[in-house]
Amino acid sequence: MADDEKFTYKIENVVATVTVDIEEKMDLNVIARKYPDVEYNPERFPGLVMRIVDPKATILVFSTGKMVVTGMRRAAEAPTVVDDVIKRISKCKIKISNPKIIIQNIVASGDLKCSIDLNMAAVVMEYSMYEPEVFPGLIYRMQDPKTVFLIFSTGRIVCTGGKTKKIVAEAVEKLYHAVREYDVAREPGEEANFEDEEEMTFL
Repeated sequence: MADDEKFTYKIENVVATVTVDIEEKMDLNVIARKYPDVEYNPERFPGLVMRIVDPKATILVFSTGKMVVTGMRRAAEAPTVVDDVIKRISKCKIKISNPKIIIQNIVASGDLKCSIDLNMAAVVMEYSMYEPEVFPGLIYRMQDPKTVFLIFSTGRIVCTGGKTKKIVAEAVEKLYHAVREYDVAREPGEEANFEDEEEMTFL
């Protein structure tokens, strides 16, 4: 949690992709038979779903050796998660090595600690889109650092697209100042033009 009394935010989900070296395509059925707690239904989805308890993460494993890791709270957890997965796969007598991990996306939720006039924000903030009949939040595509925000009239936000914790921190602070510079922030006692409580839940 970051809190400098102006705003708060916390990392909700870190998404990483992984590539490994394999001698031939992996037989995911072999892994599924070895571990009854994994999910594999190739008729519905080509990947095998594996879950790690500590650190908590969900891993999609494909026969090509590619993996997608979601659900982590810290990027630093990725090597531990991937190492655990490789050990489990290796126990199935499948040769797998040399993992390369790339953090693709960090999702954070936060609070700007003010209400936001979304109707006005949609007019004055470039790269924003607001269609309340479709979705109660405003979508704002920050250009630098490259991130995407969902902004709600309550001041709650969701930030996605950042690849490092530093980028997320920089983007949230920049947004905090932007809503005040554009005069769309409504401090306690003021009312935003649009009320909503239907914020999306991100896993």
